Amino acid sequence: MQKGTTRPGWTAVAGLITLSAVPVIAGAARLTELGSGGPISAENARFFAAPLPLVLHIVGASGFCVLGALQFAPRLRRRGWHRTAGRWLVPCGLVAALSGLWMTLSYQIPDSVVLAAGRIVFGSAMALCLVLGFAAIRRRDFIQHRAWMIRGYAIGLGAGTQVLTLMPLSFADGPPDALSRALLVIAGWVINLAVAEWLIRKPTSVAKEIR
Repeated sequence: MQKGTTRPGWTAVAGLITLSAVPVIAGAARLTELGSGGPISAENARFFAAPLPLVLHIVGASGFCVLGALQFAPRLRRRGWHRTAGRWLVPCGLVAALSGLWMTLSYQIPDSVVLAAGRIVFGSAMALCLVLGFAAIRRRDFIQHRAWMIRGYAIGLGAGTQVLTLMPLSFADGPPDALSRALLVIAGWVINLAVAEWLIRKPTSVAKEIR
């Protein structure tokens, strides 16, 4: 690939890793908190009582976000990275999606019904996209493989976008309204999926270069 096409690819990688940074760092801090034994509060007591789904979610989501970002690097794709990383990417994504569903259904999370429903819908959609992407590559359907994997990655990267969509709440007077927070969280997933569909359908997009 020529220099002119390589640079945009690495720009995309840098942007995706930057978007992943906040949830990855927050996850690492949570793991450190669990490993050190506290302090325990009303907010995190459920994690200390049943840490397994949280640990699986953090590890799976962190690996999925970082490996997924590197899939957009043209030079690494030429060196066979895409196929090798893909063998880890799909399991990491499935662990992240399924453990997210596990937490939603098992933890006593002070969320609104709308947000809980959103977590179930998008977590299930992420797992389905990854399964469909894996099935497509098994039958050598590269176009559908790219499309489904980009959709699954977009959902998995939702936590990064949600940092941005939730920012208006920091300027609000008083405690945030539960419904407003739920809608802003869901907006993060919707925005990512909209961008994913645009990339998939854009004839000259990086999506068409992924192997």
